[in-house]
Amino acid sequence: MIFGMVPLKIHFWISLALAVGIPSTLWGALECDLSQYRGQDGLTASKQGNTLTVFWTGDHGSHLRMLLAIDSGVPTIHELAVRSGSNPWSVLGRNLTVEVSTTSGRRRAGHGLPEKQRWDVYWDAPLSIPGVQTPYGHNPDMPRKPEEIHRDTATYHATSCEVKTDGSRLEVSFPGLDMGIFSGRLQMTVYRGTNLMRLEAIAKTEEPSVAYIYREGLKGFTMQEMDRVSWHDTGGDSQEYEFGGAPNQHEVPVVVKNRILIAEGKAGSIATFPPPHHFFFPRQVEVNLGYVWYRKDNDSSFAFGVRQSETGGNYNYPLQNAGNSNASWSQVVWPLYNAPPGTWQRMAVYFYFSPQKAADCRESVMAFTHGDHYKPLPGYKTMIGHLHTATTADLIAAGSLDMQPTWLAPMRALGINIFENAEFHGDGHANDPGPIRLKELEDYYYVARRNSDRDFLLLPGEQLSTDTYLGGAYEVLFNKPVYWTIRREPGRKFIEQDPKYGTVYRVSNPEEMWDMIKRENALMIYSDPRTKLAAEWWVNGEAPDYPDAVKDTEWFRSDHYLGAGYNNIPTDLSEKRICEKRCFDALDDMNNWGGPKYLVAEPDTYKKFVGYELYGEFAVNYVQLDRTPSVEDWTPLVRALSAGKFFVTTGEVLIKNFGIEGTEAVSAEVEWTFPLEFVEVVWGDGKKTERKIVPVTDKPAFGNATFRIPVDLKGKKWVRFAAWDSAVNGAFTMPMHFAR
Repeated sequence: MIFGMVPLKIHFWISLALAVGIPSTLWGALECDLSQYRGQDGLTASKQGNTLTVFWTGDHGSHLRMLLAIDSGVPTIHELAVRSGSNPWSVLGRNLTVEVSTTSGRRRAGHGLPEKQRWDVYWDAPLSIPGVQTPYGHNPDMPRKPEEIHRDTATYHATSCEVKTDGSRLEVSFPGLDMGIFSGRLQMTVYRGTNLMRLEAIAKTEEPSVAYIYREGLKGFTMQEMDRVSWHDTGGDSQEYEFGGAPNQHEVPVVVKNRILIAEGKAGSIATFPPPHHFFFPRQVEVNLGYVWYRKDNDSSFAFGVRQSETGGNYNYPLQNAGNSNASWSQVVWPLYNAPPGTWQRMAVYFYFSPQKAADCRESVMAFTHGDHYKPLPGYKTMIGHLHTATTADLIAAGSLDMQPTWLAPMRALGINIFENAEFHGDGHANDPGPIRLKELEDYYYVARRNSDRDFLLLPGEQLSTDTYLGGAYEVLFNKPVYWTIRREPGRKFIEQDPKYGTVYRVSNPEEMWDMIKRENALMIYSDPRTKLAAEWWVNGEAPDYPDAVKDTEWFRSDHYLGAGYNNIPTDLSEKRICEKRCFDALDDMNNWGGPKYLVAEPDTYKKFVGYELYGEFAVNYVQLDRTPSVEDWTPLVRALSAGKFFVTTGEVLIKNFGIEGTEAVSAEVEWTFPLEFVEVVWGDGKKTERKIVPVTDKPAFGNATFRIPVDLKGKKWVRFAAWDSAVNGAFTMPMHFAR
């Protein structure tokens, strides 16, 4: 058959292949499994010869197209194009391939945790140098052997692809990814109604005790189509690089604001960024280490994507009470991601394709996180807690209690209304029984009054260590300024009247501690449930879990024990919820044990400065309050928390209303930005926990819906609701108990 006699449809695809430069060696059939594909308006995939064409409608009247193929076993984007409305297609890139690599080490049982709980470890640094001591003393498990650390780059041996429709998304997978101890597949997911593409290496390892980080991106962009990269620096100023320098041997980490790096050309722009929250493993400081990168490969092409650093940037914040000023956070608190054997780790990077310039592209990406701002919600105030900022000690050292704390500007920029600080954690004189601590409390309350405002409350709190009478490490939240000491001098009374401070509590035993909490109607919040134990806390040779160890005590059974803290310890990229096991298992168990208990979002980190990556590493509480409480009276906040009138969110998912319809159904009004993944109802009967998961992948990005989920709650003790999106951002309500 001569070329002119080729049927018109085939003629079109051959012409297109020639136009985009597909090598002739690929002119064989591409094997794709389409058994799970269902075409729909605005989301299609079609296979012609060696090419799979994916088409989807985006936002703001745009359309997007990818031509996918396999080139010598390597999955390749042979063309990436976008158009606005009925305008001509604009090509953003050709012959792009995925570059992904991992650095892995060995997870140890650290911070006194037994081996079976090594996945919940916090004080761990699998890539650390030998002999490093933790702030809590030498850890014999800390030294690493060189042969335990692996650095591997993915190779591909793809021979086919799989195409799957899931609601309003389309997934294209290429099996045949090998990456050292990991193996699996490469997957590209696009979503109808938005210009997003989620690119991920989905891989598992069978090795024991693996902890790892990853770097991922696209390479092969030509400067003919994309001639610069741009970003906003941490000061908010726009920066760009036009590839005028020499080629790079390695990737160039870029310290940016909002985790976004954008490639721009005449045809449009492409933003790359990591998942907003699931990407970040827990740390004690949020120093911005540069989570995006570019690399000029030669005089005509470049690559860019996302990355995690192998170190904490040598940032050193010594604890004043650590007894080891040489302990560096970058060496002892760099835990990486968990990779339990056989779990599918989803190493993701997002790209947003735009026919517009970089500024418009950036604005579209920022909408997914509300501009890295917690969106105001009528009837709610945002609260975050358990932050060890050493504010009072720092201001005293600076010479004036009227100076603004370094954390104030970045926290208020996030949209925080209530900032619960946790002083006396290495700073000040927490254990002083006399006038030193009382004077420091006086200064602490002055700083709180000075920095609070009409819609902002600096809430002066304190975290107590395990030797403070009632077991475990917990916070005490009063409803007004209270003067008290943790130790009592001989000859002093438990309760005294001071001419300057009024009522002063001088606590010396568990009974007095509990008595003070009851008298002041205070709340207790256990910090970091079921992790961060220390060997010296062991009882009879065993490390007790908290709050498990105190579940039968009078104080835990009371309404004064609010519950526990929620933060991202540990991070496992196979999980569909942040802190899927440790946090939610503790929450559900606590509610099965007795009365209502809750999880309060709190990062448990230290000093804050402008330019830190705060939004990505935080979750926040939305508390039902009509107004921010006064700095002199926090009773409305304490009452709302005690009643469970709040929900926790990463910020992208909001639960506006939640209720139960007798024992037959649960309903919730939800707003979201990233495409949703699932909503769920979780309940317990006092012995076991059950759940009903409802997939909602048919929901587009930027939506609002009321979900009514039928569920039989007869004989159940409590119920809660949660919603999670495709980037593992989410929100969950507090358990609602049934009257008995």
